[in-house]
Amino acid sequence: MKAGPPLRIVVADDEGMVRSALRAILGAEPDMEVVGEATTGAEAVPLVRRLRPDIVLMDVRMPEIDGIRATEQLLSDTLEPAPRIIVVTTFENDAYVYEALRAGASGFLLKRAHADELVQAVRMVARSDSLLFPAAVRALAARHAGASGRAARSAEAARRTRLSDREADVLRLMAAGLTNAEIAERLGIGAATVKTHVAGVLAKLRVRDRTQAVIAAYECGFVTPG
Repeated sequence: MKAGPPLRIVVADDEGMVRSALRAILGAEPDMEVVGEATTGAEAVPLVRRLRPDIVLMDVRMPEIDGIRATEQLLSDTLEPAPRIIVVTTFENDAYVYEALRAGASGFLLKRAHADELVQAVRMVARSDSLLFPAAVRALAARHAGASGRAARSAEAARRTRLSDREADVLRLMAAGLTNAEIAERLGIGAATVKTHVAGVLAKLRVRDRTQAVIAAYECGFVTPG
């Protein structure tokens, strides 16, 4: 089977050594290409708009505009398809990371991650059929979900009630970190059917990927810690 075009990636980080390391690791992969670099969120936003990459590796704490605001700006655009954003951070339990995920980032990656973890993370987010580092995302959601306020929780709860019973089952398993293939096996249905149900969950929750679906599930109390 003929391979598709390489994943086009933009790296945004104010540390030159970090950008160089990310470029070296990703550029060595035949299915990836780093097409641009930015040193601030203010640089990243117009660069991504111009280059239209598939993936953005976004540092959280940058001067001028931080990674959270840059993520919000990019995902509020009408770019189609919208880039998938992976937050690159030093601390996995950082409140900034959770806010970036709530802003629309598809996952996060620790700066101390090994090269193979970085490569796997980029491919997984590009595929979007499973949750990146599910245990860590669940821990963040459990810790910070109450911070969004009652109005946001009520709004999400209203959306949740529109889920069918099967969609609710799929959302619970998504929140547990299962892949589409694992959900299909657990529920005894076909992979294509799972994909249809996942699309239905995302549409009804008005979120763009499964990371935001899981966060919404925690924030409305549909899924509870433990």
